[in-house]
Amino acid sequence: MKSFLSRIFGGSSQEPLGEERGPERGEPVIYEGLVIHGVPEKDGGRWRLAGVIIKESAEGDLERHFLRADTFTSREEAESFAIRKGQQIIDERGMRLFADGEKTGRA
Repeated sequence: MKSFLSRIFGGSSQEPLGEERGPERGEPVIYEGLVIHGVPEKDGGRWRLAGVIIKESAEGDLERHFLRADTFTSREEAESFAIRKGQQIIDERGMRLFADGEKTGRA
């Protein structure tokens, strides 16, 4: 819960994705008890739809990253669609996303 509150109230929106510092994460959106961040990736002059779904727990956060082929002209538009895609993934797969218990993975 602490990490969730720090992200909402002043925590950095830039967090590492693996070993290296990844793209900047957008504002968190809570959906069905999970946190979704849009994390669009620059692809030439466009932005590729990407995001992360986070399940927070006392044992540590579990993350599932997703990347789609869709591209957009603005980062804001890509972030908005990433949130919707994250919600769709949650609706379709629910907590099965985290069934393997791995700290990080792909959705």
